[in-house]
Amino acid sequence: MKTMLSLLVGLFLLTGCAHGQDMTGHNHTTSASPADAIETQDWAKARLAKSPRHQEWVKVKNGTREVESFVVYPEVKNKATAVIVIHEIFGMSDWVQSLTDQLAEAGYIAIAPDLLSGMGPNGGGTSSLDRTAVGKTIQSLAPDQITADLNAVADYVSRLPASNGKVVVTGYCWGGSQSFRYATNNPNLKAAFVFYGSAPTAADNAPDKTALAKISAPVYGFYASNDARINATLDATKAAMAELKKTFDPVIYEGAGHGFMRAGEAPEPTAPTATGNKENDDKATEKYQKDLAAWKGNKKAREEAWVRWKKLLAAI
Repeated sequence: MKTMLSLLVGLFLLTGCAHGQDMTGHNHTTSASPADAIETQDWAKARLAKSPRHQEWVKVKNGTREVESFVVYPEVKNKATAVIVIHEIFGMSDWVQSLTDQLAEAGYIAIAPDLLSGMGPNGGGTSSLDRTAVGKTIQSLAPDQITADLNAVADYVSRLPASNGKVVVTGYCWGGSQSFRYATNNPNLKAAFVFYGSAPTAADNAPDKTALAKISAPVYGFYASNDARINATLDATKAAMAELKKTFDPVIYEGAGHGFMRAGEAPEPTAPTATGNKENDDKATEKYQKDLAAWKGNKKAREEAWVRWKKLLAAI
């Protein structure tokens, strides 16, 4: 019963990734084995463990709050641009830490704050909460607290001796929407990289032009073709940003599903073993073929997105 409940909770969370300032839900369905993609990230943990780069946890002060943040430094000669990584609705996962390390591998100081810091039992963060509590707690975060936490992190990372003072932000799903929103609150950002997240919205669910007017940095979007829930917002966002003379450059990656940066890095689905029961074997094979096609689409999108992203980062 406990295992079944855990699986149901995982599937529920996968469909609840929040967006926009009010952080109401939007779909976060991934392709192959979605529950396992979140529950078991041993592949991400293993990659992180093999990294030769300097990794550390720091406590970033935001008033009386301490924001636990994971920092990875690049192995470069010159001072580097810093990238703030905003996690998914699943909080500070192994994959988020691995991605932070990969940004450092590309030559950037990367810092991923656990925005659930202090929100768990005994003042803990993501690791102190089960998956149900993580989702509920993220939904309850006050936008002003998120902004203040991110401002504290931006100030911290920009002042590091190894930093050149330039700061950009990126985020994924819930974090993607938060990265778009943060661009409306920090005029010093050099760029915002939004992965399958939506723009801040007003009460009528239209783009919040008052907020968007405050953006001073270019916003680059990375979206999946199989993600109608998010893509339905893009035309209105493009029109609003164009009207306000703001840079918004979205790219939709064909064959990908929501969450492709993580799903495209996960291990390839494993072919089922024949059981001799034709009906069951046929169903398992059909599911495997669908999972494999989705994984290939996500993997291709992830590779293309990385190429584009690194080119944009290099130009800052």
